[in-house]
Amino acid sequence: MDNIDLFINLLVIILLIPAIIYVYKLDKNLTLMRQNQNALLKLIEALNDATYKAENSIPKLKSVTESSSNDLKEVVDNAKELKDDLLFINERADNLADRLEDAIKTGRQMKDTPHIVSSKPSNVTAENDTASADDLSRSEAELELLKALRAIK
Repeated sequence: MDNIDLFINLLVIILLIPAIIYVYKLDKNLTLMRQNQNALLKLIEALNDATYKAENSIPKLKSVTESSSNDLKEVVDNAKELKDDLLFINERADNLADRLEDAIKTGRQMKDTPHIVSSKPSNVTAENDTASADDLSRSEAELELLKALRAIK
């Protein structure tokens, strides 16, 4: 019987050695898990705080966005009105430039054609001479204005 007891005791010792090693490894893993559990709890708390802050920031962000959107809409509306005004002014300037060009052409044609002597009194002829001098100075001014208007385009 001694041999059987000894054999059983040796078998139990041989089986206990791997069990002790396994328990030691398991204890290490459980210790690491407990340490990581604290870190995990801290991480979860930080995540909850960040989520709370984000949820509270959403209404503020929404109101700022709406305010900015309204301001931007006003600026765009004002820009559209200014664009329309500028288009109108540009059309009028084009029309004025065309009229000035026609007046200049007419003035040049009148300058190139000889004056017809009329039977009007001499004081009327003197007025016509002054008017034609005014026309010449006016056409020079018109030419300068026409050049300036074309330069703006």
